[in-house]
Amino acid sequence: MSAEAIRIVLDGQDFSVKARPGASGVYDFDWLNHPVGYGFTCAGGPLSRTEMEQAIKDFLAGINPATGFLD
Repeated sequence: MSAEAIRIVLDGQDFSVKARPGASGVYDFDWLNHPVGYGFTCAGGPLSRTEMEQAIKDFLAGINPATGFLD
């Protein structure tokens, strides 16, 4: 993956995904339309777009709708 960010929108939630420079296989997912700019990181190897989308789905599944954060 290049240093360019990829924009992914799932279920109305907007994320920017970028490979972390100097850290092979590490990706930072920034939740662009979260009120406080929440996000997460995945590590372990190269990710396809489909794998990035699944990582976002898994992350969103753990979000408490009442708080907007992970429990």
